[in-house]
Amino acid sequence: MHLKALALTLCLLAATAARAAPPISRDDTPRTAVITAFAPEIVALRTAMTDKHETVVSGTTFITGSLEGKPVVLFLSGVSMVNAAMNTQRALDRFHVSRIVFSGIAGGVDPSLDVGDVVVPDQWGEYLESVMAREDTPGHFASTYRDPIVGANFGMIFPKVVEVTGPGGKLEERAWFPADPALVALARRIAPDAVLKRCSASGKCLEKPPKVVVGGNGVSGQSFVDNAALRAWAFSTFQARVLDMETAAVGQVAYANGVPFVGFRSLSDLAGGDPGRNQANIFFGLASDNSAAVVRAFIKALP
Repeated sequence: MHLKALALTLCLLAATAARAAPPISRDDTPRTAVITAFAPEIVALRTAMTDKHETVVSGTTFITGSLEGKPVVLFLSGVSMVNAAMNTQRALDRFHVSRIVFSGIAGGVDPSLDVGDVVVPDQWGEYLESVMAREDTPGHFASTYRDPIVGANFGMIFPKVVEVTGPGGKLEERAWFPADPALVALARRIAPDAVLKRCSASGKCLEKPPKVVVGGNGVSGQSFVDNAALRAWAFSTFQARVLDMETAAVGQVAYANGVPFVGFRSLSDLAGGDPGRNQANIFFGLASDNSAAVVRAFIKALP
């Protein structure tokens, strides 16, 4: 009897709390969500915005206003896959997001690319979604996991598909999350006129003038990569041009919600293929600015 009374009391308290909680207001202005992963990447974009207004949702600051004359909501995803997915979904729940644009730095995988280049892939894969297989004989690994394996293994790492509930509510197994073809086409159109930096604020200059490359594959995972062998595997297995720690997670959220998406990534380093030490600490500012410059031109060209 006492337990029933306690349960009833708890239910009444919960119902009262639910009624008392203020509803989360929604911004219904159609906006482009512009996302960067960490603070240095957002500086140039935030500086270029006008009519800025900040809204804090669960500790994440969303900045609404205009960028190149277009309504946007700008925010930091946070570093790595879970943060990126979580905060992208928060934005979709709180704002009327017409499309998603990611801007940031990354490691170069394609040997034809150099630090400072800006890459806009056609699709993104989660290359570290994987099976860690057992070593059945010395130096040989085999996966018995049920999900389809995607491409060649890297030692014990066997990349596999990602399970996601698509826009139609059906559970799917996917190796890739596509960027929106129309947005990629727009990026290709504005690419030839992009103005990119060749020298960092400290005066360190690139050997070659940077360029914008549109198309191909990008991959994302939970690890910062500075390993030549893994870089070579990512290129041969996924034909990846670039790798980072967030964009594919954002692509998955965009796909699940049926929202058009595109990612812009400028190379701060070569993910272990650098001629000497990793160059990210030298060129992350330049790379961030180059990505922001292309994104601003892209936003300006939006209808």
